[in-house]
Amino acid sequence: MSNGMTVGEYLVQQLARHGVRHVFGVPGDYSLSLIEEMGKGPVEFRGTCDEQGAGFAADGYARLAGLGAVCVTYAVGSLKVANTTAQAFAERSPVVVICGAPGLKERERHPLLHHRVNQFDTQVKIFRELTVASAVLDNPETAFAEIDRVLHAAERYKLPVYLEVPRDMVSAQGTSGHVHRDVPEVSDPGALSEALQEAGEMLASARQPVIIAGVELKRFGLHQQLLRFAEGLHIPIAVTMEGKSVVPDDHPLYLGLYAGAIGQEPIARYVEASDCQLLLGVMLTDINLGMFTAQLDRPRMILANTDGVAIRHHTYDVRTRHFLDGLLELNAPVAAPAFPDPPAPGPFQPEHERPITVARLFERLRGFATADMVVLADIGDSLFGALDMRICRDGGFLCTPYYSNMGFAVPGSIGVQSYDPRLRPLVLVGDGAFQMTGMELSTAARYGLSPIVLVLNNGGYATERFFLDGPFNEIHPWAFHRLPDLLNTGAGFTVRTEGDLEHALTAALANTATFSLLDIQLARGDVSEGLRRLGERFGKTVRG
Repeated sequence: MSNGMTVGEYLVQQLARHGVRHVFGVPGDYSLSLIEEMGKGPVEFRGTCDEQGAGFAADGYARLAGLGAVCVTYAVGSLKVANTTAQAFAERSPVVVICGAPGLKERERHPLLHHRVNQFDTQVKIFRELTVASAVLDNPETAFAEIDRVLHAAERYKLPVYLEVPRDMVSAQGTSGHVHRDVPEVSDPGALSEALQEAGEMLASARQPVIIAGVELKRFGLHQQLLRFAEGLHIPIAVTMEGKSVVPDDHPLYLGLYAGAIGQEPIARYVEASDCQLLLGVMLTDINLGMFTAQLDRPRMILANTDGVAIRHHTYDVRTRHFLDGLLELNAPVAAPAFPDPPAPGPFQPEHERPITVARLFERLRGFATADMVVLADIGDSLFGALDMRICRDGGFLCTPYYSNMGFAVPGSIGVQSYDPRLRPLVLVGDGAFQMTGMELSTAARYGLSPIVLVLNNGGYATERFFLDGPFNEIHPWAFHRLPDLLNTGAGFTVRTEGDLEHALTAALANTATFSLLDIQLARGDVSEGLRRLGERFGKTVRG
């Protein structure tokens, strides 16, 4: 029973229905008909320089929009986004990977078609390991239902998914009459009741409770419930690295960022002295916990994340959403003692002839982000130096400390501003990471985007130098400020002094028509205190 709609049309329609307005990718012959279909409907295809850039852009888009998408061709395209899909899986970012594939008729007698690797199903086997749901749309009678199932899984679990579309299926008439039945998430009522009772008793007897908020609250749309709960009981809130901006820095209950020894000592001291540490939506990863310098004590801990709820040494098969809903019913305020206010950025007084340093750079940037900015910090000192930046926008800070993938920030900013052109991306990236994906500024220029990109240029991989130094950490020097000459657009600046920085930031803010690139020239051994502490801790592990 056909409804007159093709598989390609239905896929585009459903992407739009789930809020996807832009799909990123690189065209290839197996995906051309899919890309053409996108041009007919409410979804715009945005071509990038490279498939990895497309995957990162889709990831940045998904973190704000709730769902992102990348469309690539068979094998040579899809396998280049395997890395970005792995990041999305690790960091719980719902990205739809759409791959055009050889047609079903072409596969008869197993010909050696171009791009093929091993068997025709090799790449779908790979992506099954990197996604929460996958499907090969090789049957018109089931294609619509499979599209619905896979997209629903992405939104429900906040994880990437994979759809492979043989090119002769794009124009195939699909079959209507399918019904996708959503099975709601459930928690065992008895387990939920016991978990809430135990948590309530801990909170009621606590003298210094504290909430540590993680990124899963943002992914699952639970950050407003968190604020209502914290405000109802007047409990201060710290955030993890990944959770930075889940709570706006200007909220009266905001304590600051907690990352063990990597973070600020007054915040760590308060959190670690707490007799009731309530971790909500926190991913217990090594860097998130300051390379395991975090002093979080199981007998004082309540943990609720996608793995369930753990209180002291008890575990409950309970969803975070239901646990938070139950906590909202607790209405007896907790008498939390006074807690240190997060440091408010004071006025920065530049010494115009003074050489720029990492410390002074981030002191200047601490209060620089405006309400319309989203800060994207690449892994390394770009992230560790930015941890004390003041972010007052909900979801205004994006980073990847768990998967620690270099090169996310520049293409990620394309996804951010494609999602909402009113947002201004502020990109913090090292010179090594920029050499991996920085040419995606060409894509930004192509679509009229205006990220402000600060390249922390210290001549190599500064983070790795702290772990184990050697000539392998050196990179070839680029004249980053001259990239606009190559791309015939954009504004480039060389920043050697604090005066240079003031001039460049002022000009970059005024340049809303295209990108601005600031080449921040730093001394080789100049790094943030956070990276220095991390290097001292982690360097011992690297050396065995």
